Amino acid sequence: MPAVSESIATQECAPVAAPTTKKSRAPRPARAAGTNRSAHEWRVYAAIAVAVAIAWQLGKLPMFDPRTETGYWVGVVGGSMMLLLFAYPLRKRFAFMARLGTTRLWFVVHMVLGVFGPVIVLAHSGFHIGSLNAGVALVSMLVVALSGVAGRFIYLHVHRGLGGEHETLQNLQAQLGLLDDSAVGGLAFAPQAQAAMRDLHRHVGQPQDRFSEHLRRLTVMPLQLMACRRDIRAEVRRQIRRLAEAEGWPPETLERRLRKALGLVDEHVAAVQRVAQFAAYARALSFWHVLHVPFVVMMVVCAIVHVVAVHAY
Repeated sequence: MPAVSESIATQECAPVAAPTTKKSRAPRPARAAGTNRSAHEWRVYAAIAVAVAIAWQLGKLPMFDPRTETGYWVGVVGGSMMLLLFAYPLRKRFAFMARLGTTRLWFVVHMVLGVFGPVIVLAHSGFHIGSLNAGVALVSMLVVALSGVAGRFIYLHVHRGLGGEHETLQNLQAQLGLLDDSAVGGLAFAPQAQAAMRDLHRHVGQPQDRFSEHLRRLTVMPLQLMACRRDIRAEVRRQIRRLAEAEGWPPETLERRLRKALGLVDEHVAAVQRVAQFAAYARALSFWHVLHVPFVVMMVVCAIVHVVAVHAY
């Protein structure tokens, strides 16, 4: 303990601060990026909710009645936007389309069309189910739209942003500092807390794990990590205050070093949770691909039947 206390006293708690190498500094920006992404996600979902609310109000206007000319063309616009959604998967099949813009741009356009197309169709329908074929077409469209929103959520947990670059478990571990033992080396003054931090790595799994394990990582594990984080923080506080009393640190020094130590704990627990859930999201994305395609086929068939019925009768 004397060697540890001397190091903390002379280096301004350097072991607790983020390491100086590029690889070890990853946890702090990664956590900030995760926070920014969460805020962005909430803004996206809020925008979708606002768009649906606007469609609800517009659908009440007589001019948007599907039996009117305006209502008819609103439906055409919404249906055309849904049809343009297929440009994104076609881009992956035809080389000449791959040269037209970046993957990120195509994906963003795909998502925008996938949100506002159904919203416009909802305004066209007035949120009412008329004939049987119209009702089936509307329900199938909503299923595809909700599936797309869920797919976007999963996609962003498995890829780096919207550019389509797939993460790997090992790269993510390295990026967040979990492959470097120095990530918890700053807690040498609190051996029990240090051991508990290393024990958190048992939560990290693989995409081929059982479904029950993936489900646990998405539901139960965050609560478990929250409890572990609370206990580790309590142990860190206890040990660093004992060290401060033995070394005679002034209150401001204790506060600064305690804040750094607790920050290290928070960053590491957040990194463990992201890496552990990565495998679950990767597995969920594979299931999503299997389910999403039949939904799309059903939507297309129902939309064709609806259009033919409208023009025939």
